[in-house]
Amino acid sequence: MSLQIKAFGKTDLGRKRTGNEDAYLVDSENGFHFVADGMGGHNAGEVASAKAVEIARAHVLKHKDVLDALAANPTPMSGEAAQKLVEEAIQAASNAVFQMAQDDLAKRGMGTTFVGLFLAGTKAILGHVGDSRVYLFRQGQAHCLTEDHTLIGSQLKAGTITKEEAAKSPYRNVITRAVGIQASVQVDTLLLDLLPGDLYMLCSDGLHGYLRDEEPSLLLGAASASDLPGKLIELANARGGKDNITCVCLSVEGTTNASTREVATEAAAKIEALRKLSLFRHLSYKEQSAIISIAQMRTYPAGREIVIEGQEGNELFVILRGRLVLEKGGKPITELRAGHHFGEMGLIESAPRSATIRAKDPTRVMVIERGDLMTLMRKDPVLAVKLLWSFVQVISERLRLTTREMSKMRQQMLSQYQDDGTSDHGAD
Repeated sequence: MSLQIKAFGKTDLGRKRTGNEDAYLVDSENGFHFVADGMGGHNAGEVASAKAVEIARAHVLKHKDVLDALAANPTPMSGEAAQKLVEEAIQAASNAVFQMAQDDLAKRGMGTTFVGLFLAGTKAILGHVGDSRVYLFRQGQAHCLTEDHTLIGSQLKAGTITKEEAAKSPYRNVITRAVGIQASVQVDTLLLDLLPGDLYMLCSDGLHGYLRDEEPSLLLGAASASDLPGKLIELANARGGKDNITCVCLSVEGTTNASTREVATEAAAKIEALRKLSLFRHLSYKEQSAIISIAQMRTYPAGREIVIEGQEGNELFVILRGRLVLEKGGKPITELRAGHHFGEMGLIESAPRSATIRAKDPTRVMVIERGDLMTLMRKDPVLAVKLLWSFVQVISERLRLTTREMSKMRQQMLSQYQDDGTSDHGAD
């Protein structure tokens, strides 16, 4: 699939500030797109954001063969290597900004948010620290792909404060993670599919701070990528412009043919399938995207066994296309179609499969391995809690069903026993 990316960026002082501490980069040749929102006195914020952009770009450019490998062969291994590179680049930026502050007393405490989108063929890697954001507009709906690293963001995520309380909180601008405040910083990364028709927006809080929850879906679909930065900056200024405002927009274009339609259809099917599964239903779009980023895609010909009764397994399978047959003791029991899943208990422990699953038609499945899921959960404790709670609900529901079935069987056996007893007594 051949894609064409068009990117446009703009920054503005706003209506209240005397200097612009935001920085951005649109490097279309290499596929790098950054937004950084600096902080610190004596113009130190401007220095921090510019330095972070410079160092992050230089680091990834030096190791661009890692992105090229992902573009040439998108696999879980090449995707993981690209995410690691982006994390290292932002770590290098944090160390550089911190060292500058250590060398200059006037710049002590300076730092910057950072959000970057690094393109690699049909993939993109998002790297994020702070409260600048990335939105994806896809099929008429906008999704925020980042979580604000702020005190308010943490409280909202933990459920200890409401959105109404957050809007009035005096701690709205307290950032919990930033590049350069320390030599190293925890970096969020996310591997994404690029699809024709996608629109990505990177922005500082000087813009998204003025957007209501429902507005990104309306605004990002109302103008072209070339016009959006200017229009959105005008909107933020009209609503107060209390901070510097920066916006970078990328449109993804590609020739529509059978191949691109198939890729787009499969990408939509993966998200839709996760939304229907009890285990992943309550995750955000960003969290579901993180699950998809660790999933493997496999194709099986008709007649091929996918899992075998009695053999141990540690994978969850989600059917995207085709039909499968569930066999017990060599006998067909039922048929599974697109949208069905099997093997989720393998994500908890390597237990023997209770049945054989065989492809009836050429079949395409999404596979999630326990080891990959555990690694993701260790990186994101909130995601881990959500998944563990979902596991508890799934197991509880199974126990309820099992108890109900056992109760029915007990009643049937008791009824049969009573009938047999009555018959015997009547015979006497």
